[in-house]
Amino acid sequence: MLSEIFIIGLSVVMASLLLWGFKVLPKERWQVIGCLLSEKEADGTWKGLNLTYYGFFNATAYLLAAVLFFILMGSLSVPVVGALAIITAILAICMPASKLIASWVEGKANTFTVGGASFVGLIAAPWIIQFINGTMGVRMGFNAPVLSVLAAIAIAYAVGEGIGRLACISFGCCYGNPLAASHPLLQRIFSGRAFIFSGQTKKIAYAHHLDGQEVIPIQAVTALLLTGTGVLGCYGFLKGFHLEVFAGLLVVTQAWRALSEFVRADYRGTGRITAYQVMALLSILYVFLLLAFFPAAETGIPNLLVGLITLWDPSVILFFELLWITAFILTGRSRVTGATVRLHVVKEKI
Repeated sequence: MLSEIFIIGLSVVMASLLLWGFKVLPKERWQVIGCLLSEKEADGTWKGLNLTYYGFFNATAYLLAAVLFFILMGSLSVPVVGALAIITAILAICMPASKLIASWVEGKANTFTVGGASFVGLIAAPWIIQFINGTMGVRMGFNAPVLSVLAAIAIAYAVGEGIGRLACISFGCCYGNPLAASHPLLQRIFSGRAFIFSGQTKKIAYAHHLDGQEVIPIQAVTALLLTGTGVLGCYGFLKGFHLEVFAGLLVVTQAWRALSEFVRADYRGTGRITAYQVMALLSILYVFLLLAFFPAAETGIPNLLVGLITLWDPSVILFFELLWITAFILTGRSRVTGATVRLHVVKEKI
């Protein structure tokens, strides 16, 4: 019963957050969360560094994904130190890869890619788990079952990327094709449901001048699909179907990444088939290679209560705080927008 209550609660939280985001985040005021003064000009104004909701929602997505990962690892009785080692190593590879691969594919220094980062993470994850099992695991007496850990990572990734699409909506990036120029079937499906972005500093405005126009809400579709499959996969994980969850989630998320690229209007590199689509399709092939290489281990039914108790470990709480702050610093400082700030005294408030 605890598993069902947990899944229902998780579903309600995710659905509420997403539906709110779909409604308000395309608006202009939901791009910049704050501004830091950097340099004073001769006319008395200040140059400002914009802090964005893009960074806020990215950091929150990282945090929610990490929380789910620790709960699932704890439910398998993997010690906190083992879970910390695995997630830290994977994030240490994926976070810089998000920027480096985007720079390589799109030729732009100030952009990020979840698709590229997830591809690198998938390639590296099983070998990181094996390495930690063979070093720290041997010394401390634990062995994290590879396929079960990969299933937990797949769940965390699906939910994290789904919530992370709110960041894209707030910044106006990763946007869909104009509805008026799309296939009639897509026009019927998304009539009355399209996104209309406002604000000249959103990427959809300065990159393609599509602000004020109806566009396919591809970010919303992706968010609903990924969080939905992630939550469903979480339930399957708690019932012991780890192999099926890992294979199913990776196939669904990567197949959708390859398919959704066809209805996106933002620049994704040259060529009719993008590098991100190739990575997604290679990821699916890699999944089946992993299933052949790593046999499923008998782990029994995970204990969700033990996993939830894991969250109260001081080292885990500190990790969550550092993760959110690091992700916000990396992705929340806008390099493509600026601000001019003028300070003044409100005399009637003196």
